[in-house]
Amino acid sequence: MARKPCDFDAELQALMNKAKKVKSQKTTQLGELVQVIGADALPVEALAGALLAAVEQSKKTPEAVARWTERGHAFFQQGGKRGKKHAPGDPAPGPPGSNGAAPAPDRAAQ
Repeated sequence: MARKPCDFDAELQALMNKAKKVKSQKTTQLGELVQVIGADALPVEALAGALLAAVEQSKKTPEAVARWTERGHAFFQQGGKRGKKHAPGDPAPGPPGSNGAAPAPDRAAQ
């Protein structure tokens, strides 16, 4: 029984289209994150400077990334709302995986 020949060009094109879609989704999600946290109120230069400083600091002090990750996780556990206060008796956001918390956002785009 003869095998069906592979159309490598079509497969490559499909993969390239999928990569474009993933990149577009990542860009959209980053833009939405900037808006949700209120960073869109900063001048573009200030936001770029802050991100550059974060990248530099992450290389020098990896423990900073762990602290940022905890803070980001707490942010998403609160529903991604800035300044949201917990009412007395409401459980405070805990470490990942506690109290049946929702999973962290998809990081595959990183």
